[in-house]
Amino acid sequence: MTPVAPRLHHREQAWCLAANRWGGRQVVRAYFRAVSRLGDGLFWYALMAFFALFDGWRGLSASGHMLATGAIAALLYRKLKRWTKRPRPFAADARIQAWVAPLDEYSFPSGHTLHAVSFTLVALAYYPMLGMLLVPFTLSVALSRVVLGMHYPSDVLAATVIGGTLASVSLWLVPGVSLFF
Repeated sequence: MTPVAPRLHHREQAWCLAANRWGGRQVVRAYFRAVSRLGDGLFWYALMAFFALFDGWRGLSASGHMLATGAIAALLYRKLKRWTKRPRPFAADARIQAWVAPLDEYSFPSGHTLHAVSFTLVALAYYPMLGMLLVPFTLSVALSRVVLGMHYPSDVLAATVIGGTLASVSLWLVPGVSLFF
């Protein structure tokens, strides 16, 4: 009987390859490239600016909360990447195409996903009506990382857990703000 870790890695590699082949379609690749690019920060910075400009102190508070959470998320994911040094799927398997240029060398965890999840949860605590926009966008960001050959599904799953935990703790620390509306 094969040990569990190699079987899981083999299965995950197969999922990466299948998702990456799906990205071989021009329309799919264009969509996920655009989503990934927006997830680099552009979408989140624009959202924070919108909150600050159009909702006074509450918007400024939401933006500051998102910025603080994002700064901690950046520190966390950079430390984890340096510690784990997991190669990206396209670097580990020549059959997987990198459909975008990587922002750094390592795969674990997905910084795009970690930020998207943490930003979304914090934003939804202030503006729950944005769920119809933010949840599909965050899911697209997470999926884009696998389709584009940048991350394994476990990188995205771990980033989701880390981002969710980080956002939850940050919301717990701020009085009067709760994700449970």
